[in-house]
Order: sequence, then structure tokens, then C-alpha cells
Amino acid sequence: LRIKSIRIGVYEVDTWYDAPFPEEYAAVPEGKLYMCEFCLKYMKSPFGAERHRTKCTTLHPPGDEVYRDGNISIFEVDGRLNKIYCQNLCLLSKMFLDHKSLFYDVEPFLFYVMTEVDANGAHFVGYFSKEKRSPKDFNVSCIMTLPVRQKSGWGNLLIDFSYLLTLKEGRYGTPERPLSKLGAIAYGRYWQLAVYKVLRNA
Repeated sequence: LRIKSIRIGVYEVDTWYDAPFPEEYAAVPEGKLYMCEFCLKYMKSPFGAERHRTKCTTLHPPGDEVYRDGNISIFEVDGRLNKIYCQNLCLLSKMFLDHKSLFYDVEPFLFYVMTEVDANGAHFVGYFSKEKRSPKDFNVSCIMTLPVRQKSGWGNLLIDFSYLLTLKEGRYGTPERPLSKLGAIAYGRYWQLAVYKVLRNA
């Protein structure tokens, strides 16, 4: 791997796959990349990251806040209006998804970014994307939760929100196929829990 880990917020996360960052990032010191958890700008050094932190005024993803429950917020980000943010989001997710192929053509997509909010801002947790106009009624193109945030119910919340969004739009929806290995596990767990809740309340 060219980039072996990323520092995002308070977390240092080992990467799983290579992502097509610009060539100048092929040999970052110690294989560590620094990423702002609010604007997703990426940097090669702790000095650059610290300098950016003192100047960056962004405290949440761009776009509209479309969901809030306590300290959990989800923002709808338009790939056409916020191209660089969405491209950086795709590069981030590629480091944890083996099948990820969308990096730069983000304009036809909407991105739903889930955050955990405190006094310091809205901290990135995960996201899913979907086509603005899907001829096959796919309601999710890609879904990813940071590895350090997995196994805490965040993925289920993202999937649940994708179906609620589809319901509000008056459509049927299904995730884009084929599912990745991790995607299949996540959706399997989601539907097991959904069926259990129905049977329990029957």
C-alpha cells in the first residue's frame, strides 16, 4: 500500500486498499496521510494538517442538513455543487472498499454524510451515495462507515435512512448490485434485525 494509514480527527486508521491519489502523494512520510474530518482536504504532513486546522472554518459537510436526532446529523451533499468534497469522499472510501470505482465523476450523485455532533463540530462517521436519476431505482450506489466506527449500529442507521428517503420519494428501492462482501454482511444484518422486529411485534 502506498498510503498505509490516515489520520482523520482523533482517529488513526489503517487502510485496506490503495486509492488513486495524485502521484505526489505516492510517497508520504511513514505512509501516513492526514485528512480534515470536516472539509476532507488531505495533506502529507502533520505540520500541514495543523496549519490547515488553524485556518479551516468548516465545521460540517457542505449541503443541507436533512436529518437530526440528538447528536446525529445527516447532510445531503450534491456532487455537482460540491465536487471537490465529494471527490475527496470517494478517495477516502476507496481506502476501505475494494470494489469502489467512482472517484471523479461525482456530478450525477447525491451523497448523504452521517456525522456525530459536539461542541467542536460535526464529526465524520460514514456516508452513502446514490444516483440522482437511477433507471433501476437503486437507492444506494456506495455505502461506507469508517472502520473505527463500525459494529456500533451506524451502518444500520445509514441503510434505514436510505429506505426512509426512498419511501418519502414514493418509490421502491434497492442497493446497487452486486453488493460487496462487507455490503452483503451489512444488509444481511439489517434485514435480520428488521424481520426480528416485525416478528416480535406481531
